[in-house]
Amino acid sequence: MLSLKTMDGIPHSFHRKITKPNSGRRRSRSLAALGIAAAFALAVTALTPAATYSQTFTAAVSNTTVGQNEQFDVSFTFSAQDVNGIKNFQPPDFRKFVILSGPNQSTSLQFINGAASGSMTYSYYLRCPKLGKFTIGSASLEYSGKKYTTNPIAIEVTKSTPQAASKGQPSVSTNDIGDNVFILATADKRRVYLGEQVTVTYKLYTRLPIASQMQVSKLPSYEGFWAEEITLPATISLSTEMHNGKEYRVGVLKKVALFPSQLGELSVTPMVLSIPVQIRQRQGGGGNVFDQFFNDPFFNNYRTVNFNARSNTIKLEVMPLPSRNVPASFNGAVGDYALSSDLSATDIKANEPLTLKVTLTGQGNLQLLSFPDFTLPSGFDKYEPKVSEQIDRSGTISGTKTFEYLIVPRVAGKKEIPSVEFSYFNPAKRSYIALSTPAYAITVEPGASNGNETAAGFSKENVKLLGEDIHYIRTSAGDLRRQVGLTVFGPEFWSAVFVPLFLLGGLITWKRRNDKLAGNLQLLRYRRAEKLARARFKKAKALMDAGNQTGFYAEISQALFGYLEDKLHIQKSEISLEKAEDELRKRNANGQLMASLRSCAEKCEFARFAPIGDGTAAMKDMYNELTNVIVGLERTISVKRNG
Repeated sequence: MLSLKTMDGIPHSFHRKITKPNSGRRRSRSLAALGIAAAFALAVTALTPAATYSQTFTAAVSNTTVGQNEQFDVSFTFSAQDVNGIKNFQPPDFRKFVILSGPNQSTSLQFINGAASGSMTYSYYLRCPKLGKFTIGSASLEYSGKKYTTNPIAIEVTKSTPQAASKGQPSVSTNDIGDNVFILATADKRRVYLGEQVTVTYKLYTRLPIASQMQVSKLPSYEGFWAEEITLPATISLSTEMHNGKEYRVGVLKKVALFPSQLGELSVTPMVLSIPVQIRQRQGGGGNVFDQFFNDPFFNNYRTVNFNARSNTIKLEVMPLPSRNVPASFNGAVGDYALSSDLSATDIKANEPLTLKVTLTGQGNLQLLSFPDFTLPSGFDKYEPKVSEQIDRSGTISGTKTFEYLIVPRVAGKKEIPSVEFSYFNPAKRSYIALSTPAYAITVEPGASNGNETAAGFSKENVKLLGEDIHYIRTSAGDLRRQVGLTVFGPEFWSAVFVPLFLLGGLITWKRRNDKLAGNLQLLRYRRAEKLARARFKKAKALMDAGNQTGFYAEISQALFGYLEDKLHIQKSEISLEKAEDELRKRNANGQLMASLRSCAEKCEFARFAPIGDGTAAMKDMYNELTNVIVGLERTISVKRNG
């Protein structure tokens, strides 16, 4: 029987090259061992009957008697002709055990007498802190519409003995693993001005192979910062670095641009990952031929230990902006910018619109950037600008932000659109810089409504006699007849009187409601929250259908946090998962809903820098799960508001 095993879903895999000693005798022994293994496999193949394809689901443990706090493994294996249809694997209750790693998933493809079959194995590495007899319950899964379960397994936990530790289960301390696998968080600067960008990078350093996919245990918190995720490649590329005199394989896990919104000393909390690392071990050193066979350097056994890697805490000192020589037009912009403007026309007729486009280009927190309001001379109408932005998040946050103002001149004559000033603080130069647009002189000519037109709206000089094309008015009475009776107060009259009144009343009510919303920004944001979230979900679904994992998770994350900002009245610069949870607790949100909220947020965050192997299924699950969370939040918050 030939067995080919592969590991599934391991985007972060590290491999170490094994160097064999340059010894002819050892090489000969390895080749002899391979010959024995090949002969053994051929013998088993010859003696094995034809394969059957009945489905089986079995459980196994490495030992039914284990020492207290000693590691052992339990595996659940499902065998069938095709294992791609497995769904809803449910492990047993491990509350009486400590899970060191798992579930670790592996697939096995087998060829028996030319026929193929397969198996899927879910394995866990456990230890038990208490003495006594325990039962590992049944695991279950679904396959082809049927449910399969394993039999329970009884184990006995006894006191550990020195001999048990010498049988190939070496004790490895957390400190030993921590010296070889850790996460290091670094900041490109430690003293920054209010609103200045600081970039924090999280790197994984390892000297050990990693068994399977890492899991996010806790994401960092950015209390007091506005955070922008920096785009990273979908796969982590590894490089070699020296750290404290040791060589490590290093990969960038996460980069984030932080813009402080508070003064003083601020902290970036640690990021915690659960990493299943592989520790090399021997199978024994006795005189048994099989011990000698597996102790050969060509065969290296590993056991998996689940290790929680925790990054360091970063402390930053945020300094206030200088209080001297502050321009009157300064409104908090920090960075390095350039200003340009463009007017669509300088010669125009009255009542015709023109567009003033103002563009800011540079480095800084463009998303929170606003352009100072300005006043036009009398004779102009100015409307709210249309704002568009293009932001590059590949490193230092940069890009362009454009404000398009619609301006309508109402009075003819020589007019001027005055210069508008924009100022910002440049941290590199430690000074304020003022930029301004040029003043635009325009000529406004009389428009179509200057009194030189007929009642029908045509200018007199354009009216021409069309001859035979114009017919006379009828001169005979024809079928005209006198109306009998007074019809002034008929249905048409009363309709003409009351319908406009109803319409006017409705218009006044609508106008008052809009004025109330415009004056109450919190109420406006509250009512628009669901609508904006629905629009982002629609865009996220399009990205999901296109298979764009990075764009999907970014869009759906913005939908979630944008909804929380508007519904819970949290400023964009202060939003964080912890703050949202505090507000939800005040509204008596149930624990299951808050757990689902945190789970969705963390999955989105992790998927943005570590895309999942089966992307389409994961995106569909995330889309459905987050939809249920938004619906639950809408019900909870609305009930609390109406109560």
